[in-house]
Amino acid sequence: MRKFACIFPGQGSQAVGMAQGLLDDPLTSYVFDDANEALGFDLRKLIVEGPEEELRLTENAQPAILTTSFAAWKHLVKALGFGVFPAYVAGHSLGEFSAITAAGGIDFMDAVKLVHVRGKLMQSAVPEGEGAMAAMVGARVENIEQMIERYSHGQVLEIANLNTEGQTVISGHAEAIERALDKAHKYGVKKAIKLRVSAPFHSSLMTPISGKFSEELMKTRFIEPMTRVIHNVSALPNRDVKTMLSMLSRQIDHPVRWLQSVQYMLEDGVDTFIEVGYGNVLQGLVKKITGRDFKGDIVGFSNPGDVDKIITLFGGIPDQKMPQEPKQIIIPDPDEPDKNVDLNADV
Repeated sequence: MRKFACIFPGQGSQAVGMAQGLLDDPLTSYVFDDANEALGFDLRKLIVEGPEEELRLTENAQPAILTTSFAAWKHLVKALGFGVFPAYVAGHSLGEFSAITAAGGIDFMDAVKLVHVRGKLMQSAVPEGEGAMAAMVGARVENIEQMIERYSHGQVLEIANLNTEGQTVISGHAEAIERALDKAHKYGVKKAIKLRVSAPFHSSLMTPISGKFSEELMKTRFIEPMTRVIHNVSALPNRDVKTMLSMLSRQIDHPVRWLQSVQYMLEDGVDTFIEVGYGNVLQGLVKKITGRDFKGDIVGFSNPGDVDKIITLFGGIPDQKMPQEPKQIIIPDPDEPDKNVDLNADV
């Protein structure tokens, strides 16, 4: 019997036309209509026609990705059958909201409105051009931390994403990012890439808007999700609503611990990962984390055409019932080092 997890992509996975196969299907066409109603503008048209520059805007990309992922999720649920649910759901940054929506922790229309506001707030946190992000590939995390200490020069320069053992994303003031890009090779970085993002996400430069986003969270109705959510901030599972709100609030200016999130699921016996939504970024990250010796499966599900793939993967309808109530989970303070998590990074 497979123990599977569903993972949801974050910002950057958007593309014009990404909802192909979902928009005209009776099972999911209404999802895009509901998103339009919730937002008060034609998100469906933006997804179908673009322009790409407008779709890439944080305030548009976030609801577009969540909507497309949720529509794909509806088809996946149908393929899996009634009463069959993943042991865990998790998402990368924005994807955490998609995961919680899929697990029933928040109503879809509320989620679309929430991430639209989230995108606006994140975009407004720092004047355009003052913040940036960069991916550092091939270096150990300790080396990245040394580089940050050496080249911050009093500006914000911080780890934003722990994606794999060999990929770390940094975020902060644009000048500090440029200094790090220039000197990265001295710290074992094999490839340093400035990211095409509009703000320094998951850094303390986002802190000024965290209070406003917390207020939006408190105005939104959340309920206990149907399965355990792995939070980006803690890299631990949770179903408690109060803890969920805290994790989502802190996520905005804390690192995304994707490496540790996947490691937790692997240690608990997850042998199948299904990326739900457009693209394959998370599949690539999970493959790097699991390594060549992984005997399980890592697949994507983005449209109705993938139903047969899932049925074949499970040899028919999966024999996995709703997860049992988890044991009490103590969420550690993410600002304190986690002695149980190896942050060593290597290619």
